[in-house]
Amino acid sequence: MERYAWEPTPEVIAQANVTRLMRAAGVDTLDELRRRSVQDIDWYWDLVVKDLALPFDAPYTRVRDSSRGIERTSWFIDGRLNVTTACVERWRTDEVVADLAAVVYEDETGAIGRLTYSELASAVDRVAAGLRAAGIGKGDAVAVLLPMCPEAVIAAYAIAKVGALYVPLFSGFAAAAIASRINDAQAKLVFTADWSWRRGRPTPLKAVLDEALPACPTVRTVVVAEREGMPGSRGPIDVTWSDFAPPVSGPVPTEPTSTEDVLLLGYTSGTTGKPKGAVHTHAGFLVKVASEVAYEFDVRRGDVFFWLTDMGWVMGPLSTFGTHALGATLLLYEGAPDTPGPGRVWALAARHSVTMLGVSPTLIRALKSHGDDVPAASDLSSVRVFGSTGEPWDEDSYLWLSRVVGGGAVPIINFSGGTEVGGSFLSPYVVEPIKACSLGGPSLGMDVEVFDRDGKPVREQLGELVCRQPWPAMTRGVWGDFQRYHDSYWSMFPGVWRHGDWAKVDIDGQWFLYGRSDEAINVAGKRVGPAEIEGILVAHPAVAEAAAVGVPDPVKGEAIWCFWTPVGDSDPDVSEDLATAVGHQLGKPFTPARVFQVHALPKTRSAKILRRAIRATAIGSDPGDLSGAENPGALELIRAAVQTNGRSKT
Repeated sequence: MERYAWEPTPEVIAQANVTRLMRAAGVDTLDELRRRSVQDIDWYWDLVVKDLALPFDAPYTRVRDSSRGIERTSWFIDGRLNVTTACVERWRTDEVVADLAAVVYEDETGAIGRLTYSELASAVDRVAAGLRAAGIGKGDAVAVLLPMCPEAVIAAYAIAKVGALYVPLFSGFAAAAIASRINDAQAKLVFTADWSWRRGRPTPLKAVLDEALPACPTVRTVVVAEREGMPGSRGPIDVTWSDFAPPVSGPVPTEPTSTEDVLLLGYTSGTTGKPKGAVHTHAGFLVKVASEVAYEFDVRRGDVFFWLTDMGWVMGPLSTFGTHALGATLLLYEGAPDTPGPGRVWALAARHSVTMLGVSPTLIRALKSHGDDVPAASDLSSVRVFGSTGEPWDEDSYLWLSRVVGGGAVPIINFSGGTEVGGSFLSPYVVEPIKACSLGGPSLGMDVEVFDRDGKPVREQLGELVCRQPWPAMTRGVWGDFQRYHDSYWSMFPGVWRHGDWAKVDIDGQWFLYGRSDEAINVAGKRVGPAEIEGILVAHPAVAEAAAVGVPDPVKGEAIWCFWTPVGDSDPDVSEDLATAVGHQLGKPFTPARVFQVHALPKTRSAKILRRAIRATAIGSDPGDLSGAENPGALELIRAAVQTNGRSKT
């Protein structure tokens, strides 16, 4: 195999946005810019604001204040910025950008819609006026449970415009998962639609929300985007989108927001307890995501950015705000990427002249199985960059995307960070050589390192991915629980962010990730905490204890396997019922692939279940040091259960 999967041409280097940034910084190489960006992070992030011409309503007097400790760092001190002004308002009268497409939408039926920047601004005004009329103002939480449709983008900007807190929710969540997040945020209003497209048929959406609402006492209004066919029921707090947001006479004033005012709560699953709401601010989140769309994905004004994702995951807001901060076009696709056939993604990219195409390893593994002729049937000459995040690559799929689909002329920008990061820790850039499956190196401005257990930097061996300095989009905490935030990220290495990923830097300085060092499970790029699954399992009257682990899966990256012990002497096998319950409460993507009944789970002397040992035994690996186990013999029960296949539920 060739040493690098991508090597840039002189033309690519000359035209890249990051090359322009290098000139502004007075450096000659990307490696030198990486070094300088962490030698003086204040200098670097100020340079980004100026290079991207991000508009502050009031200028900041200092870039950063870490006087309360690195964990409580504030950014762009004394400044004012509102995401809606920076991404929408400033373009509405721009002679060039106003008439460019801000949002292009296509659904499974092939229906296409388009909003220019001017039209988007007007649509945002209408919804913002509706929010104010409904009593929603600064600091109120508003949840958005919508598919990848224009209303999802309009709602996000309208919420930000009135200074409220944007709470995006994954459209595939089940009622219990929706309710837990709405209640944690104390949301007062929810945007939704009656249904969404999925695999050729309308899939209920509002009906799932209706199931959740009895457990959500703070919600007083539900705004329903009308869709043709299959109208849903309407309750006393429901209002249609058109009634909620009638035409307004002119631009609606934007709520003045400081740089540290909260923009959004991004919910992610931890390894214990309820989901965590990562707190992101107007300025910090915008500066970080705009820099990544510009420098990592090399998006320019008029380009078309398309990422196959859901607005409920951080890639939705990142794609939206990052693209619009640059005056580019965001393409939304509502539906399954293989409907009506495996060529849908490639046809979308060709039809809309996509320049940046974001995919997942899981998707590429599935599409690869249909052969090389499928992507070859579409003209993909507009695509300059592939994006990827959320899960590890396998080399065969990576090289197929690079060489077969991209013809060896399109770099794969495989970046990694997370909801709490508000962007990436690691990313390659189009101006540097990239090895297959590599994440390149540290993202600009990110002082990341690989630590051993003693907190010392290491090379060519696995270690903990950490960050030693703050960055603008660093979550300001876990919503309502600062101690949980501190314990999750700052407790292993004091003063250093420990992210929970296993990382390694090879002899050539290329970075690779090897999964979670904590126990979160990553199903096709969607993280779920084992405790959230286990809580559902042990709620069953037949279940005494339970453990959920993620195991390697050739399609999804990881699959969920569950192990449970029965109550008392009773021995009913309810494994299939348990799998169904998890899928019902968390959503079908999280339905366990296998569920096993055992009569004991390995635990420590303090009664903590040894999930890592269970996972290792289940996949036939060494469970490691068991000196702290109270009952290591229970692993033989795990091994025997797996060998007899257990109950399968897919």
